[in-house]
Amino acid sequence: MTEQRLPTDWKSAAMQKRIARRYAAERRFKLAGLLAVGLSAAFLAFLLFTMMGNGLRGFTRTEIAVKVDFPASPLLLDPANITDQGLADASLPMVTSTVAKQALGPDADTLLSPTAWTAIRDAIKADPKILGRTETISLPASTAIDLAAKSQGSPEAEAAVARLRKAVLLSTGFNSNFLTASDGTDPTQVGIWGAFKGSLLTMLVTLVLSFPLGVATALYLEEYARKNWVTDIIEVSINNLAAVPSIIFGLLGLSIFLNFLHLPRSAALVGGMTLALMTMPVIVIAGRNAIKSVPPSIRDAALGIGASPVQVVFQHVLPLALPGILTGTIIGMARALGETAPLLMIGMRAFIATPPGGVSDPATVLPVQIFLWSDEVSKGFVEKTSAAIIVLLVFLLAMNGLAIYLRNKFERRW
Repeated sequence: MTEQRLPTDWKSAAMQKRIARRYAAERRFKLAGLLAVGLSAAFLAFLLFTMMGNGLRGFTRTEIAVKVDFPASPLLLDPANITDQGLADASLPMVTSTVAKQALGPDADTLLSPTAWTAIRDAIKADPKILGRTETISLPASTAIDLAAKSQGSPEAEAAVARLRKAVLLSTGFNSNFLTASDGTDPTQVGIWGAFKGSLLTMLVTLVLSFPLGVATALYLEEYARKNWVTDIIEVSINNLAAVPSIIFGLLGLSIFLNFLHLPRSAALVGGMTLALMTMPVIVIAGRNAIKSVPPSIRDAALGIGASPVQVVFQHVLPLALPGILTGTIIGMARALGETAPLLMIGMRAFIATPPGGVSDPATVLPVQIFLWSDEVSKGFVEKTSAAIIVLLVFLLAMNGLAIYLRNKFERRW
């Protein structure tokens, strides 16, 4: 005998009170979600505002115009025979200090960057004929003057900036040297090209090693491997490797690639091999999920018209799974690009003054360069650190944009 259920009295005071509590709980839940989104957006806006405020100044440089009378200077060079060695032996730092004191006064050494002589060197190399005439050359200002010109300096530096502006000798403009130079000790002369090229070479090695092996592993596990305890152990191991802290892979790279194989330390080759170990499980998992998403009917249809199992995999399954595989690969590469801990373990924190010429040359990468600059004492490196972070974020956004483009390009609907 079934129990009869009495009709609910929706108009009773008790029921109306319960309904009101439910609606109030729903409103509180929506408010909590809106508050969480607002806090996230506020933190993100604060981060971007702070980074852009400091970073955009890192892309600019303050210069002081100095009139150099080359015939009257102690610089003795033959304009018809200008070589890097000749310029190196010409005591350009001493010449720069002498002509700067003549043009700016006895405190010229505090106004100009210690590497200001390189601007004169570059001007001579670009046009050796200036050795026979007087030329006005823009020399990079010192860190104190550069910060004061951007309203961040001391009162003494700001007074010097005001004097130079009154004499129409000071100018602040885009610092192309930041995009073409490498690391250095002078914040007014450093650049990110060396670290950027090192990142490109490291990512190239990572992609060449991890992508083919990761895709082949995913295809084997999904299409060919028998389901037994061995494959179960392999699957569990791959899933666990994807969650291992990155510094563990750095220790693995240190023990195998450096201590056992004796590969060159601080090279893009070793960095790429280490990051490939970290990226490969991510590619395998993404590849397996993409292959699983291909409907079984496509396999059955291909086999039904006479295709071999290999043809089914490489001509039907793999092309349809390619968007998901590429998306997972690029996301894994983007994660590897931002890693610092494993690269520090294999020695990619050396002072690299020249860009690497190949994967076996000493190199550094953008995250490590940012870490090194953030540890510098000079205040001039603060804005350079933020500027390098902006470059890294643009690089990451470009890789994610490429992932979206490839997914949309190769995606097929069925």
